[in-house]
Amino acid sequence: MANHPTGISPENLRYPHCIVWTPIPMLTWLFPIIGHMGIATSSGIIRDFAGPYYVSEDNMAFGNPTKYWQLRLDKVGVAGSTREMWDRGVHEASEEYKGRMHNLCCDNCHSHVAYALNTMQYDGSTSWNMVTLCFMLLLHGRYVSFCGALKTWLPFTILIVIILAVVLALKL
Repeated sequence: MANHPTGISPENLRYPHCIVWTPIPMLTWLFPIIGHMGIATSSGIIRDFAGPYYVSEDNMAFGNPTKYWQLRLDKVGVAGSTREMWDRGVHEASEEYKGRMHNLCCDNCHSHVAYALNTMQYDGSTSWNMVTLCFMLLLHGRYVSFCGALKTWLPFTILIVIILAVVLALKL
């Protein structure tokens, strides 16, 4: 897990052209694939829709990333410099979401990232959404470290073990 692609620096919290993810306490403990998402600029600065009318910069709402998915700049689908178009997509999404109310179920951090990808027409698509992003990150995401994986899965595992222990104890 310590072998990261070029440019990725968890020590410096730099994830160039990545989607980043971190667990949300209690929610991720129950549903480990649900968490908080952000998107980084081409230089690795993380932007995340952290709450109503607020998009943070390099200060994710629920802590540092535990998982990331580095996207390819050559898949940015609009004409011009792909690096500039990537950064413009992240900027436009962030400006748009600074004017939006946060809603846990339908207009949230995942929607902010989807807006950025749709704006830059990433991979030729303008239909990115929170469900697609959830599953793509599940398939393509890499943990920042072993501790990142533990932070994601250990609470869920402990909860399942407790539930199983209680069920077994009640049946004996």
